Amino acid sequence: MPRAPVDSSEATGLVEVLRDEVIPARTASAGPQMLVGGETAQFTDLSDETLGKLPLVMGMVLTLTFFYLLLIFRSLLLPLKAVLLNLLATFAAFGITTWVFQKGHLEDLFDFTSAGFVQVYLPIMVFALLFGLSMDYEVFLIGRMREEYLRTHDNDHAVAKGLAHTARPIAAAAVIMTAVFGCFLVADVLELKEFGLALAVAVLLDATLVRLLLVPAFMKVAGRANWWVPAFLDRHLPRVSLD
Repeated sequence: MPRAPVDSSEATGLVEVLRDEVIPARTASAGPQMLVGGETAQFTDLSDETLGKLPLVMGMVLTLTFFYLLLIFRSLLLPLKAVLLNLLATFAAFGITTWVFQKGHLEDLFDFTSAGFVQVYLPIMVFALLFGLSMDYEVFLIGRMREEYLRTHDNDHAVAKGLAHTARPIAAAAVIMTAVFGCFLVADVLELKEFGLALAVAVLLDATLVRLLLVPAFMKVAGRANWWVPAFLDRHLPRVSLD
């Protein structure tokens, strides 16, 4: 019986040694089948399954996001920009969460004791939720810019006008969501603290740094290329209105 906690790296390492080295060596000569069970083994299997499916989930979310934005904005550049900038905000949030909870920084401020890792299901949940929330901001912001561009065919005017009309609602919504997720940090459950910090930081970065700073700057530099789509693709895409 191991003395280490069931969710510690030492216990996980013991399960891996038993499965990869000890049991194969004992059963090499067609001996009885041996398996490793218990809570640590279950945690290990859950971790392997979750991490194994993470690329598939990310690929599906990114692909669906790209084609949805392509459909409603009739642009190749804007969906690609949205996907890349969303990934930037998501990975930044993951990095900060890891720095706090895995490395053990700010333990006194958030009243926790680091376990030396973050929950394995955290990245996949935060990734999916953040992309859903950030697409609301993206559609709201770019949709208003597109209306102005279709009316004036002036990219700089469309970017400025769209930002002026949507900056305050986006900032207000982000403050509310950040406050809601930030409330999880007062919970006594470590997993809720991790979940709350990751989403609060992600929403705050996405709504401020990405939507209100990087997106308008990018679109200003890109100019008319923002609204370009190949003619053959434009003919075959169904027409979808945001009204």
